[in-house]
This record gives sequence, structure tokens and C-alpha cells, in this order.
Amino acid sequence: MKVLVIGAGIAGCAAAVALRKAGHDPVVFESHDQTADGVGAWLTLAANGIDALAAIDIDEPALGGGFPTPRFELFAHDGRSLATFLTGPTDTYRTTTTIRRADLYRILRDAVAARGITIHYGRALTGVETTSSGGVRAAFEDGSIADGDLLVGADGLHSAVRRIIDPQCPPPRYTGLLNTGGFASGAGLRLDGTMEQGTMEFRFGRRCFLGQTLAPNGDVWWFANPFSDRELGADELRALDGPRWREDLADLFTGDDIPARALIDATDHVYAGWNTYDLPRVPIWHRDRVVIIGDAAHAISPTSGQGASLAIEDAVQLARALRDLPYEKALPAYEAMRRNRVERAVAEGARTGSSKSAGPFGRFVRNRVVMPIIARKARRQDPTADWLTGSRIDWDQPVS
Repeated sequence: MKVLVIGAGIAGCAAAVALRKAGHDPVVFESHDQTADGVGAWLTLAANGIDALAAIDIDEPALGGGFPTPRFELFAHDGRSLATFLTGPTDTYRTTTTIRRADLYRILRDAVAARGITIHYGRALTGVETTSSGGVRAAFEDGSIADGDLLVGADGLHSAVRRIIDPQCPPPRYTGLLNTGGFASGAGLRLDGTMEQGTMEFRFGRRCFLGQTLAPNGDVWWFANPFSDRELGADELRALDGPRWREDLADLFTGDDIPARALIDATDHVYAGWNTYDLPRVPIWHRDRVVIIGDAAHAISPTSGQGASLAIEDAVQLARALRDLPYEKALPAYEAMRRNRVERAVAEGARTGSSKSAGPFGRFVRNRVVMPIIARKARRQDPTADWLTGSRIDWDQPVS
């Protein structure tokens, strides 16, 4: 089939590569007029995401400037360690890998190009209709059209394809957190002098959450989640930039044993803040010859560290279904493989996110009751058996 893929981000590029491996003819359409080279901060690609890439013959996610971070440690605002756990074996290709978003995108985009797949830029989708011949036709803002046999919406949180499939779909839900971060350069940035390569540290500040990890070159990659009871408007978000934003962000950690100011001062560019969202449940994933994947179908809080991994899984599982079944059976099969898994992940991400902004009583319960339980469970658990990160896709297994 000729498959029109809407969106050239992580989900769209992975879908194009997977569809080509499944024997189809994908063409990608991106609303932005240029590539995403150099755009974005960094993310964690979990073991399940790395495995999904390997299933479509992309075996180098950790070579593009990424590094393994198999160990997570959580701290209270006063510096006490709350819990430590492994996310998988220490082998680079089977554990959580921290990578710049632009590097992961480049790896995927290069894989698309290597397979002779075309990406059309500056093509914002405005409509989709079924043709008289039984195919699908996409209309774009520039007046152009494209015909195919199937259309895959990989166009993210504010998906146009999702709205076309179901105009009544609930909108994304604001999580109560902002997001920002950067790359801090220079020695002496380890928060307590004992920060280790391969460890991702998470610190529960009283007004802001901080995550950081030590890169091989000695830089510290970090992010922060300021708490905000309300979703900020576009003008307010634009104001979260420059010297005032850096100062306000550092002030959020005043009184906490979290020297965030050292990170901020050593960071050339602190990203302007943005709202974070999730999609608890999207009722309709496909209609006729149109289907959605990735954030378009199940946006998950960044807290989960699973957004990119689950999107790549979607791409691979959809391609497998379309390899083995006619589209009218493949799309329901894809949804059946994915819905329960991703909705459970979204729910867990939401619970984790809410724990970041707990009040005094919530902090007490989290630190003194919940975290000790998590720590004991983590010590007993085999990380390779975890339902989320331990999942593996067998490309060769038929889909029925």
C-alpha cells in the first residue's frame, strides 16, 4: 500500500521505516518547513524503545551522542536519598539511554533517507477524505493534495488527524507542571560531590522538581518542573525566557538542599518554559483508512520517560499488523495490541507527576511511606521483567 504518514517527528519517521520494512510504500508530510535538526533538549529512551528500534534495523540509538543511564536515584528536598533502582542491565543497548532529542531525530531521519523514503516539508494537513476508488486523499494548507491507500497520523499532541477522526475527542489535559532544562558545562556541578556516570538523579524540591545526569564529557544534562496550578497562556510562556526566567527558576529552590543555581549559572541556554500535558484516553484511534499513533493517540506525561519509546513501539506494531492483515483487520489488531498498555503507562505517568507537586502532608506520605515501599520492591525486582521497560517485540511473529 501507499501510506501517507503525517508528521516527520520521532513517531512519523519510525513509522515510515517500519512500514517500508513491512513491504509498504510510505511518504511523509511535515507541517514545518524545515527539519528538526538541533531542535529540543534531551530525553530518555527506555529499553523497550531501544528494542523497538532494533526490530526495524536501527541499532545505533546510543551512538548519536547518547549514553546509558541504568540507575535512578530519588532524593527529598533536604538531600536524603529516598530510593534507588535499576531500569535494566548495564549493557548500552538493553537499558535506558539518555540522548539529545535532535540526535535521536537525526538517526531516524537518516534511516528514512537511507530507505529512499521522501519527506515533504511545509505541508500542513487540513483535511482527509475517502476517495471513490477506496483510497484516501489528504489536503494541505498550501493547496496541494496527496492520494494513498492509508493515512497514519503521527502529528503529535495537537494532532490534526485525531480531530479529523473524532471532532469530539477530549483535549489534552494540563498536568500542573511546566518544563524547562538545559546542558550545564564545567566541573564541580555534581550536586553532592558524589554524582556518578550512569545515574539519573531526581530531586523533589518543595516548589520545583529537578532531574539531572552526568554526561561522559562532564556536562550535566538537567530538567526542571516548576509547579503551576494553572495552564499558562502563550504570552506568559514567551515571558519565561532570558535573565529573569533564570533568576525566578533558581529562586524556586531556595531553602532546598538542591543547588540548582549552580546548574543554571553554568548553562549557556536555559530553555523557555512550556506547559506539559497528557491524554488520559482517546476514544477513537482509527476510522476507515485513517489511524493515529504516538502522542496523537496517547500523549504521556514527560515524567514517565516513555513518550518516545511508546511512540516507536506503536510504529513497529502498526507496521507488523499491516504486514500480515488487510487494513480493515490490521487497524483494530494494532489498537488491541496497544491500548491497554499505553493507557496504563499514561495513568502511571500521571501518578508520578502528581507526586512531584505534593504539599507538606503529601511530601511526608511520599517520603516516609510510599518511597520506602518502592525502594524495597525495587531491590527485589528484576528490571528485565518490568511490564513496561521489559517488553520486547518479535518482528517475525505473525499478527493474527
